[in-house]
Amino acid sequence: MGGFGLCGIPEHLVAAVHRKGTKNLTIASNNAGVDGFGIGVLLQDRQVKKMISTYVGENKLFEQLVTSGELELELNPQGTFSERLRAGGAGIPGFYTPTGYGTMVAEGKETREFDGRMYVLERGLRGDFAFVKAWKGDRWGNLIYRKTARNFNPMMATAADYVIAEVEQLVEVGQLEPDQVHTPGIYVNAIFQGPKYEKRIERRTLRKP
Repeated sequence: MGGFGLCGIPEHLVAAVHRKGTKNLTIASNNAGVDGFGIGVLLQDRQVKKMISTYVGENKLFEQLVTSGELELELNPQGTFSERLRAGGAGIPGFYTPTGYGTMVAEGKETREFDGRMYVLERGLRGDFAFVKAWKGDRWGNLIYRKTARNFNPMMATAADYVIAEVEQLVEVGQLEPDQVHTPGIYVNAIFQGPKYEKRIERRTLRKP
């Protein structure tokens, strides 16, 4: 599930999975949503078995489920998570990174020295489905993201067997400038236009007057 914080999350697809009631999900997502929104609603109804994530600090329920043993967590350094997705999309089964060596991230993983520095072997990451959210797309599935929404959505669109994209604007083929397309339609299996995006702010920070 794409997105960075609550920016660029496939909120309508998450809501559809929530309504369907599918259980025992393993979800790879940078964040775990917040209480009552995004992936948070799936956690609330105990639909998620395992999360593969990098940052989960905005969800109190998530913390409770992990500490109680109800939810399995595979925590990744953020750059490692991104590269695992990129590798999965490129057909690369594994790669070495120095990030995490000597920490709990490296426990149980192969390590190797290159040029006097130790590295950890990480596996590429692929999913059965990828849910991505774009600003604009055409009926062939070509996608354009805006700003922070590009952080994880493009890699996820390459790293799954079946990719569903939701977009704010759905246009006809030929209306997108080819040089502006971030995800070519060859990667996308299904696309739809979502109504009334909430676009919540995860944490509002204001400058003091």
